[in-house]
Amino acid sequence: MVTSISDTTMALVLILSILLVFCSAPAVAELARIDQPTKSDGSLSLLVVGDWGRRGNYNQSLVATQMGRIGEELDIDFVISTGDNFYENGLTGVNDTAFEESFSNIYTAKSLHKPWYTVLGNHDYRGDVLAQLSDAVRRIDPRFTCMRSFIVNAEIADFFFVDTTPFVNKYWTDPEDHHYDWREVSPRETYIENLSKDLDSALKESVATWKIVVGHHTMRSPIQYFTDGGGSKAWRGAFRPNSDMLQFFYDGQGFMSLRLSPLEANFVFYDAFGRVLYEWGLAKVVTRKLFHPAAM
Repeated sequence: MVTSISDTTMALVLILSILLVFCSAPAVAELARIDQPTKSDGSLSLLVVGDWGRRGNYNQSLVATQMGRIGEELDIDFVISTGDNFYENGLTGVNDTAFEESFSNIYTAKSLHKPWYTVLGNHDYRGDVLAQLSDAVRRIDPRFTCMRSFIVNAEIADFFFVDTTPFVNKYWTDPEDHHYDWREVSPRETYIENLSKDLDSALKESVATWKIVVGHHTMRSPIQYFTDGGGSKAWRGAFRPNSDMLQFFYDGQGFMSLRLSPLEANFVFYDAFGRVLYEWGLAKVVTRKLFHPAAM
């Protein structure tokens, strides 16, 4: 077989083109899915906590005790963590003792030995992000499930976990003296564009009764936070008033519970001592199609 110079050149160009495509492929934020069963009556109950990884300090242990108590009362199905899982600078690697000292050895109540679905916060990005995402930490404590962005399909509810830290521009442009682990995220613009599209598509495709988005940062709400996390440095007067003069705020550690049924949702916020701070509910309006025999 005779191969011409032009054929060889074209083959080299084709190979180089393929290599360039793979080398310059943008970061893609595909949403993995996890199936979570409901209770036998079709309901769900869960706890939500964030800003907690303090090796038990800053009332983390106190909050954990109350979470265990409320978790038992509600017979929770799982726990959601909204990020800042390990202070101050995430994990140093898969063998960092902070994982057990801030998680396994703190949340010891039987009721909390359920799946923990977890997203990353900005403090987590200051350490080894891939360590938190790895199977290695799950082998240490199988409760801990952390991905950048993913969906928990829980029959009556879909929970959309979103990696919000890359959306915050100042972490890229003005990191101060912090180092952020942007591996598998950079280039930023492509990553957040793909993630936004994937989230929008998943929300539109969802047929669940309840659709709940989980992230470390609020993207559109002017409210900063309802409680100051499960182990934050509270009572510092760090609250910044906003133009709407919103009063829905508590400068102290805490957590929340959520109960869902096909028709109702109940939200409760607790302080570090398990006392109720706020409580409210939502109801779904049931619409029934009328049957008109004459229309047949």
